[in-house]
Order: sequence, then C-alpha cells, then structure tokens
Amino acid sequence: VHQSKLDFFCKLGYGKQDICKVLDNLGQEALEDDVLKELIRMGSKPQALETQPQPSTLKLVARGSCSTTPGSKWLGEDDSDSSDHFRPIVIDGSNVAMSHGNKEVFSCWGIQLAVDWFRERGHTYIKVIVPLWRKEPPRQDSPIADQHILEELEKQSILVYTPSRKVKGKRVVCYDDRYIVKVAYEKDGVIVSNDHYRDLQNENPEWKWFIEQRLLMYSFVSNRFMPPDDPLGRHGPSLTNFLSKKPVLPEPKWQSCPYGKKCTYGNKCKFYHPERPHQAQLSVADELRAKIKVSLSLGKEEELHNCSP
Repeated sequence: VHQSKLDFFCKLGYGKQDICKVLDNLGQEALEDDVLKELIRMGSKPQALETQPQPSTLKLVARGSCSTTPGSKWLGEDDSDSSDHFRPIVIDGSNVAMSHGNKEVFSCWGIQLAVDWFRERGHTYIKVIVPLWRKEPPRQDSPIADQHILEELEKQSILVYTPSRKVKGKRVVCYDDRYIVKVAYEKDGVIVSNDHYRDLQNENPEWKWFIEQRLLMYSFVSNRFMPPDDPLGRHGPSLTNFLSKKPVLPEPKWQSCPYGKKCTYGNKCKFYHPERPHQAQLSVADELRAKIKVSLSLGKEEELHNCSP
C-alpha cells in the first residue's frame, strides 16, 4: 500500500521525501484525498508545474472571423483574408457581363470593371463565377467580347468556372447560381448581381435571408461600375458599412433648439444650444439667482472700498 501510494504521487510530480513525511503523519491507510490536501498544505508543488515554461500569450480573435490555424482552403483562398476588414465579394459573372453588353453580348470588359472597382476599395477576396462553356469559342447565338480577359482573371485566381460536360453531344451544365450563393453564404460575403435568385430563396430558408440582406445591385453608366450608396434602401446601412465586416456607426447629430436663446427649459431642454457649449444648462430661475448673487457681491465690495480710510 505504501509503495502504490508513493508511486501514484510520484507520477503527479511530488517529491518522495514530502510523500513519506505525509504518510508517516497520517498513516499508511490514509485516503489519497487526505494525502493530497496535506501535501498542498505543506506547500509542496509538483515538479512538472515548477519546471514547465509559462504559456505564450493567446491572441484574441473576434467572433465570426477566420481562425489563424491552417484549414481547408478552396477557390484560391489565401491567408490575407483573415485580417481583411472588408467582406468577401462573389460576382455573378454572367449577370455582370450580359448587363454591360446590353443583354446582347457577353462583355468580359464589364467583369473587369467590377473587379477593378472592388480592388480600389481594398477588397482582397474577389471571386467571379462563370459557366465553363463560356470558355469555348463564341457562336452567333452567344457572342462574347474581350474573351481574353477571362483568361487573365483565371491566371490571377479570381475567375472560377463552374463544371460542365457533354453527354452524347449534349452539354450538361451545372447551375452556376447555386455555386454563387453557396460560396457567398459560406464565406459570409456579398453577392454582386441584379438577379434576385427567387428559386434558390424558396429552396433554402437560410439562403432566403442571406440573399435579401447581402445582395448588392449595380448599374453601368458610361463604362463605369456603380453600385448604390444605399444597398438596402433609404433606412438601411451605407455602402461602406454594407461592404465592411465591422460597420462604423455614424456620430449622433444634435438637433438645435428651435427656440434658441428664448428657450425657458434650461437644463431640462433636450435640444442643443450652440450659444452655451461649455456651460451647464441652468434653468431661467437659477440663472436669475446667480446674476443677483453676483450683483450683491459686487455692491458689498464697493461699499467696503468706499468706507475704508
């Protein structure tokens, strides 16, 4: 029994002398909890705790941000996305290109304009999703302009093709809209498109809320990509807050008092008085009392000055 307890506490890191001393005082039949309490009371510490180095300071990571541990990366994700202050951007390439081409030509230059606009704002995670068959030579029923831009964006790991294949001469195309919404939803980003994706909203209730709150519409004005300043309406967030992971709240604007200097509410007035920015807002009665006290004190000083020889 003595040897078994001695081995047990030695494994915990306590010294043999301290263990033997405690066992002699408490007896060989003492419980392990009692022995451990006595070792702690004596001030004996496990050697492992004394010799182990102090743990390195942990870095606080905001909830919802990407972890610093290496994980699965897909669609060309790089490490700079975790420190990015802007939301990831997923562009509906077909919608943007056809919109720039006036719904007649697949204009790749429109995709380039949209990518450049987000790059200038500082976004690092930008993905353009286009069906694979757009890589084929253009036909009369589907003309493509500036097709070389797709190759350049693919080399920059910005453009991603959705898969497709031919079965018995017929092309089998995957639904690119589902790719767009899925990538943006999993990355907690923004969808750039004028499509409302109503079929996908009915398919998945979680996607319904996401599409309603994270869909960024746009317009092309003279080869200029222009999203709205109020993506969610007049009472919604600004474009800067809409594209940021941490929106900045606007500073409160104080409304000036409509009565101005004639206001009789004093410190109870809820409006801003520019004529007294650094003074305590006193009521009218308190202001009159203060003026009377000042006038009385000045009168007493004059009387004392006149009476003095």
